[in-house]
Amino acid sequence: MPDFFAQILWSYDFTKIDPEKQKKTIIINAINYGDLRHWRWIVNYYGKEIIKEILEKVPATEIKPRTRRLTSIIFSVKYFNYASRGTH
Repeated sequence: MPDFFAQILWSYDFTKIDPEKQKKTIIINAINYGDLRHWRWIVNYYGKEIIKEILEKVPATEIKPRTRRLTSIIFSVKYFNYASRGTH
């Protein structure tokens, strides 16, 4: 994993991150806090389909509102996983 990911994975021990075991964490942090080079790396490493699957499964609140529209366009995300509201 490229060293430039350390800046967006600041709360993790970067030397122990496994790109396969922690792909959700890496993808979500790249989407929320990364720049173009982070986005390119995750696309090249994981592929758009894997990224799309993860984005559709995680709660929508894990994706920053400012990036949802762009991610939906780039990764063809048809829906985000919004929690249903209870009726009170």
